Formats: sequence, structure tokens, C-alpha cells
Amino acid sequence: MQPQSQQRQEEFTSTKRSHDASNQKWWVLIAIGIGTFMSALDGSVVNTLLPVISRSFNPQSSVSLGSADVAQVEWVVTIYLLVLSGLLLSFGRLGDLRGHKIVYVSGFAIFLFSSALCGLAPTAMALIIFRSIQAIGAAMLSANSPAILTKSFPARQRGQALGLQATMTYMGLTVGPSLGGWIADQFSWRAVFYINVPVILIALFLSLRYIPTDKPEKQTETFDLKGAAVFMAGLVALLYGLNQGHALGWTNPIILGLLVFATILIAWFIFLELNHPFPMLDLRLFASGLFSSSV
Repeated sequence: MQPQSQQRQEEFTSTKRSHDASNQKWWVLIAIGIGTFMSALDGSVVNTLLPVISRSFNPQSSVSLGSADVAQVEWVVTIYLLVLSGLLLSFGRLGDLRGHKIVYVSGFAIFLFSSALCGLAPTAMALIIFRSIQAIGAAMLSANSPAILTKSFPARQRGQALGLQATMTYMGLTVGPSLGGWIADQFSWRAVFYINVPVILIALFLSLRYIPTDKPEKQTETFDLKGAAVFMAGLVALLYGLNQGHALGWTNPIILGLLVFATILIAWFIFLELNHPFPMLDLRLFASGLFSSSV
């Protein structure tokens, strides 16, 4: 009788563990979904608030903003996109080397802290600086969330999990402008950033509680610091040149210089990656026709 009883206990324990693991992966998806939604939301929510923010910092300005006001306040949006784009690859690689959970949770902490600072910003310049810090947190979240989902879900459900994450991304981008306008109209533009705090606290708790701690697979690999710096500089130069080309003119020496500089840096980055033993971006990926055509 004893062996049968022990066997039933082992079967019960195995079933319970399987059930707990099944529940845990959905909590991981919720935590990742909130982070994905919030980082996408904050990438688009400020677009409709630029006139309101400018008048808040320049009460003497009229409803029709002057060019100087627009040029400064639009950096609240531009700096977020530049920093986010430039750091995605670096933080994704850092997650591979140091563990995706620690980078992801750290990103939540930075995003939480910087959101509160954005709401408290006393000047437009302070808001721009705090938005750049917020983008660092968003990059840490965005770069590591797919890897966490891939590890948390079995192969047969990974497409579903990644599809739901993509849905949260586009929900954030879609809802951002209208939600931001409504919150600013009902309360203040500062409330748009304050509302992040309680939501992120919930997601941070879920992340700490349910995302499994992962260990780096290869302790011997090193971080490609030079490649990260060159990639960041090249991408920022490219995006800034494309962003300001309509304002300064596409034949302006500054714009042409930025685009040429970006081309040189990106070519240098490719050279570095081809010759680095542990590259940030493994260019062998592009040998896959399906991958290359999709990109």
C-alpha cells in the first residue's frame, strides 16, 4: 500500500507543479503586456500634448506657438524615440549576458522613477532630460520582453504569446494620443505621467513575483562596448538627420553631414561586428532568406 500511496502523492505533486507553471506563464504575459503597453503608450501619448506643455512652460505664448517654442518642445517626443531606438540592441545583448529578468525589472524601476520626474518637471529642458531617462527604461523593457516570453511559453504557444505582446504594442500606440488628450483635458498634462506610477507598480510586483530568474547561458562572452557606442551614435545621427531634414532642408550642410556621418558609422559598425568574437548583432542571421526579406 505504501508504494501506491507514494506514487499517488508524486502524481499529485507533478500535476500541481504543472498547473502552477501553466498559471505562471500567463502572469508573466500580463506583466510583459503591461510593460509593452506602457512603453508604447508613452511613445505616442505626448504627441497631442505638445501645445499644452509649451503653454504650461511659456504662459505668455499665444495659442499659435512660435517656431522657437515648437523647436524646443518637440524634443520631448524626439529624444524619447532617439534614445529608445539607439539602445534597444545594447540592452537586448546585455540581457543575454546578465539575465533578461534583472535588466527587465531594472527597466521598470527606471521607467517608474522617470515617469514621476516627468510629471514634476519644472522646465521644458528638465522634461526633455527626464524623457530621455524614461526612454532608457523603455528600451530595457522592449529589448528583453520577447526573450522572457520565449523562455516562459512552450514552443506550441510562443506564437500566441508574441502575437499578444505585439497587440499590446499597437494598442499603446493607438490609444496614446486620444487617452493623453482626455487626461490632459480632465486633469493636467502632468497627470499623463503620474498615471504611469500605480500601473507600473503593479507590473513591477508581477514581474518580481512571476518572471523566473534566468542565468546567462555563456559566462565567457563579453559585451561589445565599442559596437554599442558606434551603433548608438550612427543611429542617432541617421534618425536626427531624417527628423530635421524637413525643417532645415535636405541640402543643408548640417543634414548632409549627419547623413554621411551616419553612413560611415553604420559601415564601421558592420565591420566591427564581422570581426568581433561576440558581436552585438550576429550578421549571420541575414544569411537566412526569410529573415532578410522580412527585415
